[in-house]
Amino acid sequence: MNDMTSMPGSVSDAERAAVMIMLLEDDQAAALLGKLDPDELRLLGEQMCALGEISPAAIEDAIARFVERTEKMGLIVPDRVGQVRAMLTRAIGDVKTESLMQRIAPEQRTNSLELARWLTPQVLIPLVRDEHPQAVAVLLVQLDPQVAAGVLHGLPEAIQSQVVQRVATLGPVSPDALTMLEDMLARRITDCHGRAALTMGGPREAADIINAAARTVERRVMPEIARADKALAKAIENEMFKFEHLFVLDEKSMGTLLREVDSDTLIAALKGSPEDSREVFFRAMSARAADGVRDEIAARGRMKMAEVIEAQKSIVTAARRLAAEGVIVFGAGDDDYV
Repeated sequence: MNDMTSMPGSVSDAERAAVMIMLLEDDQAAALLGKLDPDELRLLGEQMCALGEISPAAIEDAIARFVERTEKMGLIVPDRVGQVRAMLTRAIGDVKTESLMQRIAPEQRTNSLELARWLTPQVLIPLVRDEHPQAVAVLLVQLDPQVAAGVLHGLPEAIQSQVVQRVATLGPVSPDALTMLEDMLARRITDCHGRAALTMGGPREAADIINAAARTVERRVMPEIARADKALAKAIENEMFKFEHLFVLDEKSMGTLLREVDSDTLIAALKGSPEDSREVFFRAMSARAADGVRDEIAARGRMKMAEVIEAQKSIVTAARRLAAEGVIVFGAGDDDYV
């Protein structure tokens, strides 16, 4: 666990926030945590779980930082409607509160698409299994890629490629399409959403979902998309395989890849990468070879960004070939084996 007896200067803002939460009463902390989005809650939860012994100096630092920031920004107006909703829920329950709030503050209805971000794939799959691929695509692009991948994997195989194709081609979504999705979610999870048109999806979102899915999903979906739209399939593949995606390779896979790359190309590619990102490459080399590459990078001098990008593309091309041959694996791996 983290030792919070360290000097305040070494404590991050997230750790300070975790300390502040731990100082509150449970009800106060719960009310505050309820206003955070899933990513913020995940980060804060990790920091709270990692707290070790909290020293008086750390508490003083967290409070002082809070006071410093509130002096500059003032106090935020509380969510009065949310407070009323919470109090009524405690008094009369969810169902009666929802009915009453629709009359008290109809413009403040719960956003069902936002609620969907909190649900697990196991909960979402039954909600959308029988829906049109377009509606499923609109929903998936609003979820975390890992959650969206889980939902995609749980859909009937016959519609998986249709869903991914629509994710990759979504543009401005009409109010009517959002209303249909909202109505579907409202019927099934008792919430609803406004009629704002959103620009969603694209090849990158489709690639994120595929990268997070099992490898069999990619092998099944991508050929079908390529038959329907070669340009779209190419755009998705370009987003699926980028230089930064190599950073997740294990040492064995990285070693296999490096044997396919000449020294000059590697040096040029790493020249344009942050130093901490280079370590995944160095760990796959001998200490002597890694030191040699570091020295070459330092001695190379300034390079044109176009040369760096070209070198990185060359390595990505080699990685794509090895992945297609099954020699190295990206993403969730292969669910053909147990």
